[in-house]
Amino acid sequence: MVKDITMQDIKIKTKKPSKQTVNEWKWGYALVAPTIIGLIVLNIIPIVQTLYLSFFKSGDFGKGNIFVGLSNYTKMFGDVQVWHAVGNTLKYTLIVVPVTVVIAMILAVLLNSKIKGKGMYRTIYFIPMVAAPAAVTMVWKWLYNSQFGLINYMLSKIGVAPLNWIDDPGIALYSIAIIGIWSTVGYSMVLLIAGLQEIPKDYYEASSIDGAKPVRQFFNITLPLVSPTLFFVVVTSIIQAMQVFDVIYMMIDVTSPAYDKTVSLVYLFYNNSFKYADKGYGSAIVMLLLAIIMIITVFQMKAQKKWVNYM
Repeated sequence: MVKDITMQDIKIKTKKPSKQTVNEWKWGYALVAPTIIGLIVLNIIPIVQTLYLSFFKSGDFGKGNIFVGLSNYTKMFGDVQVWHAVGNTLKYTLIVVPVTVVIAMILAVLLNSKIKGKGMYRTIYFIPMVAAPAAVTMVWKWLYNSQFGLINYMLSKIGVAPLNWIDDPGIALYSIAIIGIWSTVGYSMVLLIAGLQEIPKDYYEASSIDGAKPVRQFFNITLPLVSPTLFFVVVTSIIQAMQVFDVIYMMIDVTSPAYDKTVSLVYLFYNNSFKYADKGYGSAIVMLLLAIIMIITVFQMKAQKKWVNYM
Protein backbone atom coordinates (compact mmCIF):
# COMPACT_ATOMS: atom_id res chain seq x y z
CA MET A 1 0.00 0.00 0.00
CA VAL A 2 1.33 3.39 -1.01
CA LYS A 3 1.70 5.77 1.87
CA ASP A 4 0.17 9.25 1.33
CA ILE A 5 2.75 12.01 1.30
CA THR A 6 1.82 15.11 3.25
CA MET A 7 3.51 18.49 3.45
CA GLN A 8 4.86 17.52 6.87
CA ASP A 9 6.85 14.70 5.29
CA ILE A 10 8.56 17.11 2.93
CA LYS A 11 11.42 19.06 4.41
CA ILE A 12 12.56 21.97 2.30
CA LYS A 13 16.13 22.85 2.93
CA THR A 14 16.91 26.52 2.40
CA LYS A 15 20.52 27.47 2.05
CA LYS A 16 21.49 30.71 3.67
CA PRO A 17 23.54 32.89 1.31
CA SER A 18 27.18 33.12 2.24
CA LYS A 19 28.83 36.32 3.37
CA GLN A 20 30.67 36.55 0.05
CA THR A 21 27.40 36.30 -1.90
CA VAL A 22 25.79 39.02 0.23
CA ASN A 23 28.79 41.27 -0.36
CA GLU A 24 28.53 40.66 -4.10
CA TRP A 25 24.85 41.65 -3.96
CA LYS A 26 25.72 44.83 -2.08
CA TRP A 27 28.39 45.75 -4.60
CA GLY A 28 25.99 45.04 -7.45
CA TYR A 29 23.28 47.29 -5.98
CA ALA A 30 25.88 49.97 -5.22
CA LEU A 31 27.14 49.96 -8.83
CA VAL A 32 23.68 50.21 -10.40
CA ALA A 33 22.36 52.68 -7.82
CA PRO A 34 23.68 55.83 -9.61
CA THR A 35 21.99 54.77 -12.84
CA ILE A 36 18.72 53.93 -11.09
CA ILE A 37 18.75 57.18 -9.11
CA GLY A 38 19.55 59.15 -12.27
CA LEU A 39 16.73 57.40 -14.15
CA ILE A 40 14.23 58.19 -11.40
CA VAL A 41 15.31 61.80 -10.85
CA LEU A 42 15.94 62.77 -14.48
CA ASN A 43 13.29 60.69 -16.27
CA ILE A 44 10.54 59.13 -14.15
CA ILE A 45 9.81 62.12 -11.89
CA PRO A 46 9.79 64.69 -14.76
CA ILE A 47 7.41 62.46 -16.76
CA VAL A 48 5.00 62.23 -13.81
CA GLN A 49 5.24 65.99 -13.19
CA THR A 50 4.65 66.74 -16.88
CA LEU A 51 1.61 64.44 -16.97
CA TYR A 52 0.25 66.14 -13.84
CA LEU A 53 0.86 69.62 -15.25
CA SER A 54 -0.90 68.76 -18.52
CA PHE A 55 -4.23 68.80 -16.65
CA PHE A 56 -3.73 72.39 -15.52
CA LYS A 57 -3.63 75.85 -17.03
CA SER A 58 -0.91 78.21 -15.92
CA GLY A 59 -2.18 81.12 -13.87
CA ASP A 60 -1.08 84.72 -14.12
CA PHE A 61 2.68 85.19 -14.00
CA GLY A 62 3.11 81.40 -13.89
CA LYS A 63 1.49 81.02 -10.46
CA GLY A 64 -1.74 79.52 -9.23
CA ASN A 65 -2.31 76.72 -11.74
CA ILE A 66 -5.96 76.10 -12.57
CA PHE A 67 -7.26 72.56 -13.04
CA VAL A 68 -8.84 72.20 -16.48
CA GLY A 69 -9.07 68.42 -16.82
CA LEU A 70 -8.76 67.26 -20.43
CA SER A 71 -9.17 70.74 -21.92
CA ASN A 72 -5.50 70.95 -22.93
CA TYR A 73 -5.76 67.62 -24.78
CA THR A 74 -9.03 68.64 -26.44
CA LYS A 75 -7.41 71.89 -27.58
CA MET A 76 -4.30 70.02 -28.75
CA PHE A 77 -6.17 67.50 -30.90
CA GLY A 78 -8.02 70.37 -32.58
CA ASP A 79 -4.90 72.50 -33.10
CA VAL A 80 -3.77 72.46 -36.73
CA GLN A 81 -0.28 73.63 -35.78
CA VAL A 82 0.20 70.59 -33.56
CA TRP A 83 -0.50 68.25 -36.44
CA HIS A 84 1.84 70.27 -38.65
CA ALA A 85 4.49 69.74 -35.97
CA VAL A 86 3.74 66.00 -35.82
CA GLY A 87 4.09 65.73 -39.60
CA ASN A 88 7.31 67.76 -39.61
CA THR A 89 8.81 65.70 -36.80
CA LEU A 90 7.98 62.40 -38.47
CA LYS A 91 9.21 63.65 -41.85
CA TYR A 92 12.47 64.84 -40.32
CA THR A 93 12.91 61.43 -38.64
CA LEU A 94 12.19 59.55 -41.88
CA ILE A 95 14.82 61.62 -43.68
CA VAL A 96 17.55 61.64 -41.04
CA VAL A 97 17.49 58.13 -39.56
CA PRO A 98 17.72 55.96 -42.72
CA VAL A 99 20.37 58.17 -44.34
CA THR A 100 22.38 58.38 -41.11
CA VAL A 101 22.28 54.62 -40.55
CA VAL A 102 23.27 53.80 -44.14
CA ILE A 103 26.17 56.27 -44.20
CA ALA A 104 27.31 55.21 -40.72
CA MET A 105 27.23 51.54 -41.76
CA ILE A 106 29.30 52.19 -44.88
CA LEU A 107 31.84 54.26 -42.95
CA ALA A 108 32.01 51.67 -40.17
CA VAL A 109 32.78 48.86 -42.61
CA LEU A 110 35.43 50.95 -44.39
CA LEU A 111 37.08 52.14 -41.17
CA ASN A 112 37.02 48.64 -39.70
CA SER A 113 39.13 47.36 -42.58
CA LYS A 114 42.89 47.62 -42.91
CA ILE A 115 43.43 51.17 -44.13
CA LYS A 116 46.02 53.73 -43.15
CA GLY A 117 45.03 56.51 -40.78
CA LYS A 118 41.71 54.98 -39.77
CA GLY A 119 42.11 56.33 -36.24
CA MET A 120 42.36 59.85 -37.64
CA TYR A 121 39.29 59.33 -39.84
CA ARG A 122 37.27 58.00 -36.90
CA THR A 123 38.15 61.10 -34.89
CA ILE A 124 37.24 63.46 -37.73
CA TYR A 125 33.83 61.85 -38.26
CA PHE A 126 33.09 61.85 -34.52
CA ILE A 127 34.01 65.52 -33.92
CA PRO A 128 30.57 66.91 -34.96
CA MET A 129 28.97 64.82 -32.21
CA VAL A 130 30.99 66.48 -29.45
CA ALA A 131 30.82 70.00 -30.90
CA ALA A 132 28.39 72.44 -29.29
CA PRO A 133 25.04 72.38 -31.17
CA ALA A 134 24.84 76.18 -31.04
CA ALA A 135 28.25 76.55 -32.69
CA VAL A 136 27.43 73.89 -35.30
CA THR A 137 24.14 75.58 -36.17
CA MET A 138 25.73 79.00 -36.49
CA VAL A 139 28.34 77.65 -38.91
CA TRP A 140 25.69 75.96 -41.03
CA LYS A 141 23.52 79.07 -40.92
CA TRP A 142 26.40 80.99 -42.45
CA LEU A 143 26.94 78.26 -45.06
CA TYR A 144 23.22 78.41 -45.95
CA ASN A 145 23.13 82.22 -46.22
CA SER A 146 21.33 83.12 -49.44
CA GLN A 147 23.54 86.14 -50.21
CA PHE A 148 27.09 85.30 -49.17
CA GLY A 149 26.90 81.67 -48.05
CA LEU A 150 29.61 79.27 -49.17
CA ILE A 151 27.15 76.71 -50.55
CA ASN A 152 25.41 79.20 -52.85
CA TYR A 153 28.81 80.53 -53.89
CA MET A 154 29.90 77.04 -54.93
CA LEU A 155 26.61 76.48 -56.76
CA SER A 156 27.02 79.76 -58.63
CA LYS A 157 30.35 78.49 -59.97
CA ILE A 158 28.53 75.67 -61.77
CA GLY A 159 25.69 77.87 -62.99
CA VAL A 160 23.07 77.04 -60.37
CA ALA A 161 20.93 79.92 -59.09
CA PRO A 162 21.24 80.69 -55.34
CA LEU A 163 18.72 78.97 -53.07
CA ASN A 164 17.07 80.28 -49.94
CA TRP A 165 18.03 77.30 -47.81
CA ILE A 166 16.54 78.63 -44.57
CA ASP A 167 13.37 80.58 -45.44
CA ASP A 168 12.09 78.58 -48.41
CA PRO A 169 9.26 76.35 -47.02
CA GLY A 170 9.95 73.75 -49.68
CA ILE A 171 13.57 73.03 -48.75
CA ALA A 172 14.04 74.38 -45.20
CA LEU A 173 13.30 71.02 -43.53
CA TYR A 174 15.77 69.26 -45.82
CA SER A 175 18.42 71.85 -44.94
CA ILE A 176 17.86 71.11 -41.25
CA ALA A 177 17.93 67.35 -41.93
CA ILE A 178 21.36 67.69 -43.55
CA ILE A 179 22.66 69.23 -40.33
CA GLY A 180 21.10 66.41 -38.31
CA ILE A 181 22.73 63.77 -40.50
CA TRP A 182 26.13 65.50 -40.40
CA SER A 183 25.96 65.83 -36.61
CA THR A 184 24.96 62.27 -35.71
CA VAL A 185 26.57 60.02 -38.32
CA GLY A 186 29.85 59.87 -36.37
CA TYR A 187 28.20 58.59 -33.19
CA SER A 188 26.32 55.86 -35.06
CA MET A 189 29.52 54.95 -36.92
CA VAL A 190 31.47 54.42 -33.67
CA LEU A 191 28.75 52.16 -32.26
CA LEU A 192 28.66 50.09 -35.44
CA ILE A 193 32.46 49.77 -35.49
CA ALA A 194 32.25 48.36 -31.96
CA GLY A 195 29.66 45.85 -33.18
CA LEU A 196 31.77 44.88 -36.20
CA GLN A 197 34.79 44.22 -34.02
CA GLU A 198 32.79 41.62 -32.06
CA ILE A 199 32.28 39.46 -35.16
CA PRO A 200 34.73 36.51 -35.17
CA LYS A 201 37.17 36.59 -38.09
CA ASP A 202 36.69 32.83 -38.57
CA TYR A 203 33.42 33.41 -40.42
CA TYR A 204 35.11 35.61 -43.02
CA GLU A 205 38.03 33.22 -43.45
CA ALA A 206 35.71 30.24 -43.94
CA SER A 207 33.56 32.11 -46.44
CA SER A 208 36.64 33.28 -48.36
CA ILE A 209 37.76 29.67 -48.70
CA ASP A 210 34.31 28.86 -50.10
CA GLY A 211 34.73 31.64 -52.65
CA ALA A 212 32.43 34.29 -51.15
CA LYS A 213 33.05 37.82 -52.41
CA PRO A 214 33.11 40.89 -50.07
CA VAL A 215 29.59 41.94 -51.08
CA ARG A 216 28.19 38.52 -50.26
CA GLN A 217 30.12 38.44 -46.99
CA PHE A 218 28.59 41.80 -46.06
CA PHE A 219 24.99 40.68 -46.59
CA ASN A 220 25.37 37.09 -45.32
CA ILE A 221 27.79 37.59 -42.42
CA THR A 222 28.26 41.24 -41.46
CA LEU A 223 24.66 42.44 -41.49
CA PRO A 224 23.16 39.47 -39.60
CA LEU A 225 25.86 39.47 -36.91
CA VAL A 226 25.93 43.24 -36.45
CA SER A 227 22.12 43.45 -36.36
CA PRO A 228 21.88 43.78 -32.53
CA THR A 229 24.10 46.87 -32.63
CA LEU A 230 22.27 48.12 -35.71
CA PHE A 231 18.96 47.72 -33.89
CA PHE A 232 20.23 49.77 -30.96
CA VAL A 233 21.47 52.48 -33.33
CA VAL A 234 18.10 52.64 -35.13
CA VAL A 235 16.09 52.85 -31.90
CA THR A 236 18.24 55.55 -30.31
CA SER A 237 18.49 57.50 -33.58
CA ILE A 238 14.71 57.60 -33.95
CA ILE A 239 14.25 58.78 -30.36
CA GLN A 240 16.89 61.46 -30.84
CA ALA A 241 15.44 62.62 -34.17
CA MET A 242 11.93 62.84 -32.72
CA GLN A 243 13.24 65.27 -30.09
CA VAL A 244 14.90 67.67 -32.56
CA PHE A 245 14.83 71.22 -31.23
CA ASP A 246 18.09 73.16 -31.01
CA VAL A 247 18.85 73.24 -34.74
CA ILE A 248 15.32 74.36 -35.67
CA TYR A 249 15.23 76.88 -32.83
CA MET A 250 18.42 78.59 -33.99
CA MET A 251 17.74 78.32 -37.72
CA ILE A 252 14.04 79.17 -37.98
CA ASP A 253 12.33 82.13 -36.35
CA VAL A 254 8.61 82.22 -35.56
CA THR A 255 8.18 84.93 -38.21
CA SER A 256 9.96 82.88 -40.89
CA PRO A 257 7.86 81.78 -43.91
CA ALA A 258 9.20 78.26 -43.34
CA TYR A 259 8.08 78.07 -39.68
CA ASP A 260 4.95 75.98 -40.29
CA LYS A 261 6.92 73.57 -42.48
CA THR A 262 9.74 73.08 -39.98
CA VAL A 263 8.32 73.49 -36.47
CA SER A 264 8.77 70.31 -34.43
CA LEU A 265 6.82 69.10 -31.41
CA VAL A 266 9.61 70.06 -29.02
CA TYR A 267 9.90 73.52 -30.60
CA LEU A 268 6.12 73.93 -30.26
CA PHE A 269 6.33 72.83 -26.63
CA TYR A 270 9.04 75.44 -26.00
CA ASN A 271 7.02 78.24 -27.58
CA ASN A 272 3.85 77.43 -25.64
CA SER A 273 5.57 76.79 -22.32
CA PHE A 274 8.08 79.64 -22.22
CA LYS A 275 7.09 82.23 -24.84
CA TYR A 276 3.33 82.08 -24.31
CA ALA A 277 3.55 81.05 -20.62
CA ASP A 278 1.11 78.14 -21.01
CA LYS A 279 3.02 75.26 -19.45
CA GLY A 280 -0.08 73.11 -19.15
CA TYR A 281 -0.67 73.10 -22.90
CA GLY A 282 3.05 72.65 -23.52
CA SER A 283 3.03 69.62 -21.21
CA ALA A 284 0.16 68.10 -23.18
CA ILE A 285 2.22 68.46 -26.37
CA VAL A 286 5.15 66.69 -24.70
CA MET A 287 2.88 63.84 -23.61
CA LEU A 288 1.77 63.46 -27.23
CA LEU A 289 5.42 63.25 -28.28
CA LEU A 290 6.09 60.67 -25.56
CA ALA A 291 3.12 58.58 -26.71
CA ILE A 292 4.33 58.64 -30.35
CA ILE A 293 7.87 57.63 -29.34
CA MET A 294 6.54 54.80 -27.15
CA ILE A 295 4.34 53.46 -29.96
CA ILE A 296 7.23 53.53 -32.44
CA THR A 297 9.57 51.87 -29.91
CA VAL A 298 7.07 49.11 -29.08
CA PHE A 299 6.63 48.44 -32.79
CA GLN A 300 10.40 48.21 -33.20
CA MET A 301 10.70 45.82 -30.26
CA LYS A 302 8.11 43.57 -31.88
CA ALA A 303 9.65 43.81 -35.35
CA GLN A 304 13.22 43.15 -34.19
CA LYS A 305 12.38 39.49 -33.62
CA LYS A 306 12.22 39.05 -37.39
CA TRP A 307 15.55 40.59 -38.37
CA VAL A 308 17.84 40.85 -35.34
CA ASN A 309 20.10 37.84 -34.79
CA TYR A 310 21.67 37.37 -31.36
CA MET A 311 24.73 35.11 -31.27
